[in-house]
Amino acid sequence: MEREIELRLVARLKAGDGAAFEAVYEAFRPRLFSFLVRLSHRRDVAEDLLEETWLRLVARAGDLTDETRLGPWLFTVARNLFASWCRHRSLDENRLSDLVPSWPGARPRESPFEAAARAELERRVETALARLPLADREVLLLVGVEGLTPAEAAAVCGISSVTLRARLHRARARLAAGMGTSRAELRAKAG
Repeated sequence: MEREIELRLVARLKAGDGAAFEAVYEAFRPRLFSFLVRLSHRRDVAEDLLEETWLRLVARAGDLTDETRLGPWLFTVARNLFASWCRHRSLDENRLSDLVPSWPGARPRESPFEAAARAELERRVETALARLPLADREVLLLVGVEGLTPAEAAAVCGISSVTLRARLHRARARLAAGMGTSRAELRAKAG
C-alpha cells in the first residue's frame, strides 16, 4: 500500500469513516487470514482471531497516531491475539491440527509439468513450514510471505531488529533443512 494512501486512510479511520475501514479490510483481510491460519493451523481459530483483529481496529481507530503503519499494526494485533489464544487454552504446538493451507492458484500459462512441479514444491514448503517452531514460522511468514521489512516484523514480534534477523536466518536454515535442501537451492526454486 502506498504510504500517502495509507496516511489518508489512517486519518479517515481516526475520523470514524466506514469507507476507510472497508478499504483497509479489503487490502489486509487475505494476508491477515493467511498469516493466522499458518500460525494456528486451524481455519476456525484464524477466522475468530481475524474477526477480533478487525474489532480491535474499530475500537482503537481513534487512538492511532497520524504516522501509524497499518500493516505492522494489524499484524501485531493478530499476533498478540494468537498468543493470547494459545495462553488461554494452554496449547502447545504439538497439539495443533495438521491443517495445511492452500497456496494461491496456478499461475497463468504454465505447463502441466510446471504446475505439478510448483504444487509439489509448495506442498514441501508448507509441510516443512508447519513443522517449524512457532517463532521460526512466525518470522518466515511475516517477512517471506507478508513482505514486511525485518524492522517491521521485529516491531510486530516485539523484539529488536538484530534479534529478528538472527531468528530469520536460523528459520530459513531450518526450513531448508526440513525440505532436505540447501538455502541456495531453496532460493533458486522459489525464484
